[in-house]
Amino acid sequence: MGVDEGRENHRPAAVATHIFTYGTLKTGFSNHGLIQDLMRSGDVAFRCNCRTVEPHPLVCGPYRVPFLLNLPGAAGADRVSGELYAVSARGLARLDELEGTERGHYERLPIRVEPTAEDGGGGGVEAYFAEKSYAIEMWERCGKRGYWVYGEKEARGYVKRKDRPQDLSFLEQIEQFVSSSSSSDDDEF
Repeated sequence: MGVDEGRENHRPAAVATHIFTYGTLKTGFSNHGLIQDLMRSGDVAFRCNCRTVEPHPLVCGPYRVPFLLNLPGAAGADRVSGELYAVSARGLARLDELEGTERGHYERLPIRVEPTAEDGGGGGVEAYFAEKSYAIEMWERCGKRGYWVYGEKEARGYVKRKDRPQDLSFLEQIEQFVSSSSSSDDDEF
């Protein structure tokens, strides 16, 4: 399947918001299948490739899961590249479920982005940030070094949810990650 296949710019019914994706929801990554399903149902439409206006830390946590940290302008952070999607209320509910907003995994907050080409974009954008209860610890655990893009190299070693240990919640796995000392396996920059 080509990178742009299925990314038509159709407007979903009852658009709730624009969502900036920076990790596994992007084209070619492990959770993009959900975006494709939502496109087929008319609940998501691709808008443009974009990047954050301000630098934000983008790090990999346990199992190489990407986290955008709500620490705009932090030293060591970069402007983050990603994709912008228009999402209906029904689509947003499915994304919130995947991102665990009710379970304290991520929180959906406003972010400012700009298109990387003359192909659209605009205001009223939100992104899934690491929940504030562990964001600073995650940044410190990652040596206050982040990525500008979650690409193939950064995703190497990503473990799908179904393949992670089931005896711990994801929050417990995050807690173990931030309280452990860093190793070269976790911190490939």
